[in-house]
Amino acid sequence: MEKIRLGISSCLLGENVRYDGGHKLDRFIKDTLGQYVEYVAVCPEVECGLDIPRESMRLEGGPEAPRLVTTRSKIDLTLRMMRWAQKRVVDLEKEDLCGFIFKSDSPSSGMERVKIYDENKMPVKKGVGIFAGIFMKHFPLLPVEDEGRLHDPALRENFIERAFALRRWRESRKEKGGKEALIDFHTSHKFLILAHSPRHYQLMGKLVANQRSMPREELLDKYQVLLLESLALKGTPQKHVNVLQHMLGYFKKQLTADEKTELLEIIGDYQRGYIPLIVPVSLLRHYVRKYEQSYLQRQVYLNPHPVELKLRNHV
Repeated sequence: MEKIRLGISSCLLGENVRYDGGHKLDRFIKDTLGQYVEYVAVCPEVECGLDIPRESMRLEGGPEAPRLVTTRSKIDLTLRMMRWAQKRVVDLEKEDLCGFIFKSDSPSSGMERVKIYDENKMPVKKGVGIFAGIFMKHFPLLPVEDEGRLHDPALRENFIERAFALRRWRESRKEKGGKEALIDFHTSHKFLILAHSPRHYQLMGKLVANQRSMPREELLDKYQVLLLESLALKGTPQKHVNVLQHMLGYFKKQLTADEKTELLEIIGDYQRGYIPLIVPVSLLRHYVRKYEQSYLQRQVYLNPHPVELKLRNHV
């Protein structure tokens, strides 16, 4: 599989494009995640023709229709930014992006809680950057985060998991034909979906089972929407415990009494918050290999992203 392509605010890669001529390099994003990702860098201010360095900007007005205004000279750049952004998102359709990492708090690229200054010059954190808002409206199901939120282990794991799942889905849709391909994909992702949304798990199962009732492209489009919706929902310890216990059921005739007791104890320790998710998952992977459990060997839940990223070590 080719590297995943993610859009990203240029300054997070260390590019000196900020208003003061500096950057906001994020080492995890560039050096660690960057080993598995090909970035498509975007700097709205520079790409719409502003200089480096330049006067700082901020959002003014109300959350529904904020204005992008230079801080001192009060030049309104809203239309300039919007016209550029509307063209840029169309260009980005060709980039096969599996997600986007925005610069937090930016009046152009902040995805949430950006300061908006009201008529009394008082800031309220209710804004969305001009480019980020247009991007998210154009790609409503694409995984998005900002570098600040990615410091949260659960949000980081969820974002990267979704990006990898979207890449696998696109590869499956592109390379395989026939309805058997959808069955194969769904079968391998069942437990991953269940860990996020039992409701979507049921809906998607029914969709796959009744796939002869609709045209293929309509079916795949509907499945894609449900897939991305499900994975966007937060996985909780209780949901993961449900999945782990389901997987344990596949070893009824194989695990010794001691092995079963040990696995149940470790699942219980995870449920109580004593150990991270990687511990019961690693033990399950061990038993899958030891007993050659063919059905579980196919389950993406056990390996949804590169283990080197250590994403399940802190959730």
